[in-house]
Amino acid sequence: MRDFFNIPNDRRGTHSAKWDLLESKFDVDAEDGLAMWTADSDYPTAPCVLAALQEAVDHGVFGYFADFDAYHAAIQWWMKTRHGWEIDTDWILTSQGLGNAIALCVDVWTDPGDRVVTFNPVYHEFEWKVRRAGRTPVQCEMPLDGDTYRIDFDAAQAQLDGTEKLLIFCSPQNPSGRIWTQDELRQVAEFAARNDLIVIADEIHHDFIYPGQTFVPFDVAAPDARERLVVLTASSKTFNIAGQKTGNMIIPDAKLREVMTQRLRSLDYSPNALGIKMVTAAYSPEGANWVDAQIDHLIENRRIFDEAVNAIPGVRSLPLASTYLAWVDFSGTGMSFEEISDRVRKEAGIAPSPGPEFGPGGESFLRFNLATQRYRVEDAAKRLQEAFSDLQ
Repeated sequence: MRDFFNIPNDRRGTHSAKWDLLESKFDVDAEDGLAMWTADSDYPTAPCVLAALQEAVDHGVFGYFADFDAYHAAIQWWMKTRHGWEIDTDWILTSQGLGNAIALCVDVWTDPGDRVVTFNPVYHEFEWKVRRAGRTPVQCEMPLDGDTYRIDFDAAQAQLDGTEKLLIFCSPQNPSGRIWTQDELRQVAEFAARNDLIVIADEIHHDFIYPGQTFVPFDVAAPDARERLVVLTASSKTFNIAGQKTGNMIIPDAKLREVMTQRLRSLDYSPNALGIKMVTAAYSPEGANWVDAQIDHLIENRRIFDEAVNAIPGVRSLPLASTYLAWVDFSGTGMSFEEISDRVRKEAGIAPSPGPEFGPGGESFLRFNLATQRYRVEDAAKRLQEAFSDLQ
């Protein structure tokens, strides 16, 4: 199955946001450039998911869908067997992907002008969704202790003024791949309780955990926080099915859950049948085996990329405990971000995610997506070394 992840393909011309926006968004050659920004992978989804889709196509009828029992049971099984988290299927609400889920949470539990807290650097869409909704982001910068981000709760507390309503928390952390300990998660829960904040825990990358590392779901670490906790999960990153737009809002507290349920009803929202079938097929023993093989593939991709990047003087790729997103610091080169970005985009022909988009602390970084065929990772490594060859 490992060779499955190395089969060459070309996503150009398929309406792929990742590949078909290379030139317009990054000024990177559309034909020769390497897309390493958007967090989706370049290999096909798991065979069990493709088989479920094929079965639906062969049936040929795509009418209204009413039975979610198998879908809910699959999510429950996955969370228990893969993450040691026992959930009630009644806790599960469905959104049109996690971007939609975050926007819904901001809409439901805040009012215009309210403030929303994040610990930065963090996934840029947190800030953007907060601003689009007319709310104010409070970006609390995390100090980098060697290769590890820490949360400075005292400094964060000093930034609050009492009008904050939400804390959007990324676990595992995007962009750095940081896995929070159980004690750290409890401290986050205590911080939220002190400031009467609802915690939106985005755990979308929780399936990409490397050997020797342990991911603890927020609800497992801090069960006392349930009255203020909404956990967001999805199969989209794990199985490269983000386009099917099906995410989970897992809400243990009945009062919180009812508020979101009523909003979904008012919007006449229900999930799409094909998305439900894909998630149900993904969260299975066959899907679990496929994920394990994908992790093996990513381990080698990570090794090849880090070895090459860390050989460039002044450049370091932070050790990746989770996710498939390499967070690379160029501060040691002494170059401005503009010069770094130009070398990577115009000389190397690579489009990574710009670090400054992730907020305070991201100014000297670029984020590279390693969830691709190995030949592309090897090509990217070679291009980066050549673009910075004058430093060697």
